[in-house]
Amino acid sequence: MLMAYDGKLLARAREKLDNRKTNNAAEHQRRVALIHARIPEIAQIDREMQGQMRDLMGAAISRGGDTGRKVAALEKENLALQARRAELLAEHGYPIDYLDELYTCPRCRDAGYRDGAVCDCLKELYNRELTAELGVLLRGGGETFDRFDLSLYDAAPDETGESPREYMRQVFDTCRDYASGFSAASPNLLFQGGTGLGKTFLSACIARTVAEKGFSVCYDTASAALEYFETRKFSRDAEAVDAASTRVRRMLDCDLMILDDLGTEMATPMSQSALYTLINTRLAGGRVTIISTNLADGELGRRYNPQIVSRLDGEYYKLPFAGRDIRLVKKEREH
Repeated sequence: MLMAYDGKLLARAREKLDNRKTNNAAEHQRRVALIHARIPEIAQIDREMQGQMRDLMGAAISRGGDTGRKVAALEKENLALQARRAELLAEHGYPIDYLDELYTCPRCRDAGYRDGAVCDCLKELYNRELTAELGVLLRGGGETFDRFDLSLYDAAPDETGESPREYMRQVFDTCRDYASGFSAASPNLLFQGGTGLGKTFLSACIARTVAEKGFSVCYDTASAALEYFETRKFSRDAEAVDAASTRVRRMLDCDLMILDDLGTEMATPMSQSALYTLINTRLAGGRVTIISTNLADGELGRRYNPQIVSRLDGEYYKLPFAGRDIRLVKKEREH
């Protein structure tokens, strides 16, 4: 399923694609100059092949009766020169394709489009731009799975009789596996638990991994995300409406939407409507969402309308977090 492309971000992606083409062309020219200097016979072969191409084009448009014979003879000579060129490269320790034109994407040859559609290489660059545009979640730069510290969770059993550390090890494994195997068919996730248990950090780890795989990832807190819906509908500032509409469109269309801190937004009929629109539109479009909240099931039921709760209950895989506030644990260890 194709998302609606944002013109500004697509232009940035195409600029990066053009830079790839320029760099590849420069590297190709460097290789040609190097080989021509080291193996003069190849330089002579290349000049002969260029002349053959001109002769071939002339023969192809000629109306003479022997056109076919001339074209066949030129093609035979050209193949012989190509073979000799490959032999010389191999004799001097170079791959036989060393002088071929270079492309980062062999499917579209760095054009960005293939068979009339956007190529995966341009989609990936676009998704990176989209992720960077909404990437406040990744601003710390250290949100990676290998930096998740399980020692911040108590090893001793809590009141439930289970070790928070061992339980969170399972949560960690689930999140890491989810990120590495992410696809359009991945389940929606609902992270639940008190403040400071690592919900946002693991969301960021997933976001970074998924974005690196070429998917588009958007992040916002619930309060900020739902405010964009309100601005789009009620603001009289045309510029603000346009900006909010762009953000809403990205949130609805991206491959993975991360909605953080659900329950901290103002509880109004408008916020309920916007939240329902966000959740339901993404479900209907088959797009994946991760929501984190400090609210338990009962609190969600009291705060949100039955339509929202029904979708959270029926369409999201719930992943409770355990332990004590990591910030307090770190503070205790400092003293």
